Amino acid sequence: MNDTMALLGVLFAGGFVLIWMTLHFGSRWFARRQERTAVSAATELEGMFIFTDSNRIMVINLAVLILLPVLAWFATANLLLVGACMALAFVAPRYVVRYIARRRLREFEQQLPDALLMLTGALRAGASMMIALESVAAEGKPPVSQEFELLLRELRLGTDFGVALQNLERRVPLPDLLMVTSGMALAREVGANLAETLESVARTIRARLQMEGKIRSLTAQGKMQGLVMSALPLFLVMILRVMEPEAMQPLFTEWYGWCTLAFILLAVAVGYHFISKITNIDV
Repeated sequence: MNDTMALLGVLFAGGFVLIWMTLHFGSRWFARRQERTAVSAATELEGMFIFTDSNRIMVINLAVLILLPVLAWFATANLLLVGACMALAFVAPRYVVRYIARRRLREFEQQLPDALLMLTGALRAGASMMIALESVAAEGKPPVSQEFELLLRELRLGTDFGVALQNLERRVPLPDLLMVTSGMALAREVGANLAETLESVARTIRARLQMEGKIRSLTAQGKMQGLVMSALPLFLVMILRVMEPEAMQPLFTEWYGWCTLAFILLAVAVGYHFISKITNIDV
């Protein structure tokens, strides 16, 4: 009896120490991870001229991390879905920042031909490169105006023209912009007609964007079919859950039901991936 009590005491003490160490070191790791994520997100957003506090980002992330699993539990009472929502909220800030960055790059790419034509018009009117850049920064729309304004500030502070162009390329990693900066640097070195070079680049970029628009319009139906076919199995599961709750209950409460759901999600993800590969045509 005494040996049993001693063994239970040791197991209880060991379990208590293990839980304490997990909570202690886990909470410290989680706090450091959240702080690093918030600082990284704030830094990347500042590079896109979106200025916010890292503490604010961390508070929003913590709120989403707590509220989303709680809402999922009250809505479905499914531990699997709660875990999925927690994992989604855990990695969401990184993907949100990436989405904002991709959208900003697309806007820059759409505005670049007009900015180049504006530069061309100013150069042909006899203006210098600095004055032409000032006209784009003043009359253009964000994000083109923001990036050219920053380029102009670097040049005013004495930065070499080639170094300033390299900084612009690093901030906006687009092949079209690389073609523009290469043409500008080459025209500055060899004394070529910069206005004609920029106009030719603008025509090339505009033609490529028009081709991409035509391809998107032609593949829009295929993309929509992929979304509908991918959402159809999940929609049917929800409908059957409402119509036949008793028959569908093992799908959400038993291990074999969870395996079935995982297989369905995997099959849907693989199918949507291949449909996206077919409909996403790179020009």
